[in-house]
Amino acid sequence: MSALAAVLVLASLQAPAAAAEGARVPLSVPYETFRLANGLTVIVHEDHNAPLISVNTYYHVGSAREKPGRTGFAHLFEHLMFEGSKNVPEGGFDQWLEAVGGSNNGSTNNDRTNYWENAPAGAIELPLFLESDRMGHLLEAMSPAKVDGQRDVVKNERRQGYENRPYGMADLALPDALYPPDHPYHWPTIGSMEDLSAASYEDVIDFFKKWYGPANASVVIAGDVDTARARQLAQKWFGDIPRSAPVEPLVPRPVVLAAEKRLLLEDQVELPRLYLAWHTPPRFAAGDASLVALADILADGKNARLYRRLVYELQVAQDVTAFVDPGALGSTFNVVVTARTGHTLEEIRKLVDEEIERLKSQAPTAREVQRFQNQSEADTLRGLEKVGGFGGKADLLNQYFFYTGDPDYFEEELMSYRALAPSDVRAAALQFLGPGRVLISVVPAGKKELGVPVAAAAAGAAR
Repeated sequence: MSALAAVLVLASLQAPAAAAEGARVPLSVPYETFRLANGLTVIVHEDHNAPLISVNTYYHVGSAREKPGRTGFAHLFEHLMFEGSKNVPEGGFDQWLEAVGGSNNGSTNNDRTNYWENAPAGAIELPLFLESDRMGHLLEAMSPAKVDGQRDVVKNERRQGYENRPYGMADLALPDALYPPDHPYHWPTIGSMEDLSAASYEDVIDFFKKWYGPANASVVIAGDVDTARARQLAQKWFGDIPRSAPVEPLVPRPVVLAAEKRLLLEDQVELPRLYLAWHTPPRFAAGDASLVALADILADGKNARLYRRLVYELQVAQDVTAFVDPGALGSTFNVVVTARTGHTLEEIRKLVDEEIERLKSQAPTAREVQRFQNQSEADTLRGLEKVGGFGGKADLLNQYFFYTGDPDYFEEELMSYRALAPSDVRAAALQFLGPGRVLISVVPAGKKELGVPVAAAAAGAAR
């Protein structure tokens, strides 16, 4: 039986009357949660469909916890956490997991840092030991040489992923233009070269001590494990780590753009690309679900409005995407379009604005909204078929806990989509996709005429 089938059978058993009447059974992913004396939150989900286990750790620290002049620390620690701890030699983290057939990875964004390990169920203690050792004993193996080595790795990642990648500088320019300098989302997660160079060894140590304690972390243990045993193992491996000081949550901080900001970047690219971004509510706040639906209606699939008009009918664009970039303090609604040869970004801008205005004047069809709702449910159920890795159940349980306080937020998110009417999507477009936005043109070097004229827009300011 697949994990998805097991979830649906379990839900049916929990609501037999509803199932008998043919009513839809609410989606539920069973879990138990408890907190160790040192403040660590542990969430356990049993899935005995395969002899696999996943350990997923969220540290509730991302680049938003950094300070101007000292950016890039959260992402730097994503690298340092794999460089050995008191009882794990450098390189041992990966080697030991691979030796038992396991895998691991990590990621950093504005809000959190995440690490996960997948392993055979019989090797469950290995990922728990590895995670606990670097949570409680990383600094005992830290050295200035290790920090300098990973500092250089991160700098090179910035060069490869941003500075020397086609269109990469737009990803650095966008948060800088969207947020004022003192806003926690103003700087990119990768940090700046200057800040990475200026960071002292003591700065790095202090950052770890403040943010990487058990009271600022949550660990999900999911898969082929008994809950009682998972509790015992969590206490065994994490229980002796000293309690860390509690961390105050960040408060959402709305940003308003008074007018459109336009930037033009020249790059070593063949085709011009347009970036549009508006400020929208924090993840899971009122209006967020409507905006996710709006992005889908505009650009998800060949029948989406922008794709159909720009790529298929008029053939002025190579590709088009629209998405909500979610955040705990605030999100952004983004449209990105790459023009075809012979077409300008001003031409593209007018067409994109026409389609957005069309949705403001007339709500999308019920069929468009239904297509989004069906796809969202299918994507959710597909994610439930795997326990670990990015987007698996362990990851989603931790993600929901971080953003809402409820690990089993699956049904609530789906309900926010199912409840949408076409008028809700139109209302979101009217409310949030106004004239205050950031517009970035990326054009081939020496061809500024292909971009959206910068002087035509009033210089907006974030406040």
